[in-house]
Amino acid sequence: MKLSTEQQAYLLRTARYAIESEFDASRQEPPPPAEPIDFRCGAFVTLRSRGDLRGCIGTMSSDRPLPDLIRDMARSSAFRDPRFPPLRRDELSSVKIELSLLSPLVRINDLSEIVPGEHGIYLVCGPRSGVLLPQVAVEHGWDRTTFLEQTCLKAGLPRDAYRDADVAIHVFSAVVCSE
Repeated sequence: MKLSTEQQAYLLRTARYAIESEFDASRQEPPPPAEPIDFRCGAFVTLRSRGDLRGCIGTMSSDRPLPDLIRDMARSSAFRDPRFPPLRRDELSSVKIELSLLSPLVRINDLSEIVPGEHGIYLVCGPRSGVLLPQVAVEHGWDRTTFLEQTCLKAGLPRDAYRDADVAIHVFSAVVCSE
């Protein structure tokens, strides 16, 4: 998936609009880019305030138009991430938005296929699942094993659950756009 600079900027403006319009209904939606965005993919919207995580919500795949998905994920990240209280108006100026536009999932059979920084991990074991975006491994300086362990912990599983035959491990890449 390739997005022009104009398309990326539009998606970021769309995410910011979605959040700010919750506080100010008179806000105008940004005009679409000259080149339409016809991609259908999963996406995550990550919010950071002064460098700290403030919200992150997304979906692994979607058949909805990408701008519509970004609007919904931005609102969810700001107001419905269960790890954080809803965003307040006075926080808007300190919030930075990052979008992760996901490739399709690929199930792997060999852990050596995982390249930290290039791949994100989606791990599933029964009703439990965990996902970490590709940039998370880089931000924390994790190697492959630590990345897998942290994904297990995020899924509420033991640290070494990725070794279990019942665990399905998928990888994906992401186009990352940020303010």
